[in-house]
Amino acid sequence: MSKVIVTAKNTDFRLTETKEVIRDQHKELKTLYLNPKQKYQEIIGFGGAFTESACYNLYRVNEETRKKALELYFDPEIGIGYNIGRVSIHGCDFSLSSYTYIEEGDKDLKTFDITRDLTYVIPTIKAAEKISGNPIKLLASPWTPPAFMKDNNSPIKGGHLLEEYAPAWANYYVKFIEHYRAQGMNIWGITVQNEPAAVQRWDSCIYSAIQEGDFVKKHLGPTMKNSSAKDVNILVWDHNRDVIVERVTPILSDPETAQYVWGTGFHWYVSEAFENVGKVHELFPDKGLLFTEGCVEMGVHLQDWTTGERYARNMFGDLENWCQGYIDWNLYLDNLGGPNHVNNVCDAPIIIDIFPERLILESSYYYIGQISKYVKQGAYRIESKLDNKNLQVLAFENPNHQIVIVVLNQTDKEEQFNIGNESFVSLPHSIMTILQ
Repeated sequence: MSKVIVTAKNTDFRLTETKEVIRDQHKELKTLYLNPKQKYQEIIGFGGAFTESACYNLYRVNEETRKKALELYFDPEIGIGYNIGRVSIHGCDFSLSSYTYIEEGDKDLKTFDITRDLTYVIPTIKAAEKISGNPIKLLASPWTPPAFMKDNNSPIKGGHLLEEYAPAWANYYVKFIEHYRAQGMNIWGITVQNEPAAVQRWDSCIYSAIQEGDFVKKHLGPTMKNSSAKDVNILVWDHNRDVIVERVTPILSDPETAQYVWGTGFHWYVSEAFENVGKVHELFPDKGLLFTEGCVEMGVHLQDWTTGERYARNMFGDLENWCQGYIDWNLYLDNLGGPNHVNNVCDAPIIIDIFPERLILESSYYYIGQISKYVKQGAYRIESKLDNKNLQVLAFENPNHQIVIVVLNQTDKEEQFNIGNESFVSLPHSIMTILQ
């Protein structure tokens, strides 16, 4: 008999293993078709962002609560098996304040120092790795160059990198990688710029597609290639799906630039045009695709079931279109959706209610976990088909050849289908994982 794990609205099922949804085969039902021989993308993994705010929140509560919070994400048995993560290269809006690693005006980077990150961020990553039992692959992203390197002389409200400082800024990434690696951190990749098309009231910097490509081609790519960071992957865009095709095409169509680029990072805000992600794969099948940020905006949405369904809908849509992994935004936020030094408060799958020192698991935690806990690093998505417009299906083959089938039902209606000699009930507003 298959093993089935279910999360469902209006039930007690929360990542719950159950046999209640398994029936004997009903021959009149539609059958889910699987073809493990037809393999698609290899999965890198799943995780969230070790922002300074997220890590700081852990140190606002007692050691027992902090350990439990880390286990819920990073323990492969107790938790949901996170194995990748994201860090900011110095400050972002979910830092306790804007900051950089150098003194203002230091174009030679002689004052480069990551001491601030040793307070909350790096200790949290190390604790997560201890619980996981494996190194966590980290993606690092800058929100802005230092103010003196920009034409608006400010870390906020956009601005552009000044060409005269492009070499120094490229070296800054290498310095970051070297300093983080000296602390034992596994820097797998970097993005050129977080959200390079957004002028924000917080740390931000603007690049056109041509400007981003030129920076990679003339500065960042060669600088990293000729350094100890030559094995670190470079991702471009790191922004929304809506214009991803037109944004990355000029960059990846230029062989001089593309030689340095692993692939494209993207976010979910504004658009659920998942077909755009697939179009990038069609145009550039040798390049990778990684979801690098998504969260539910406008503060905490306690126990709102639609937030979990939003995560699942986006994960399904992107994974069906060759995405290789998923990095959620803040791992932990407090009950006000922060701290955020510009009040850009948001939701997170785990909310830490600071003064009672308790953890609140949002529906998003369970929906993510239905995929991240069971689809292992190195798995391949495989062909799956089910003729039922009310259900979405994803299937994977893990490295140990275990088949993982995930079924999403966003409707008010119960649905039933066959796999082999078994029949399965998909409950209303549920997600189920079937292991074979």
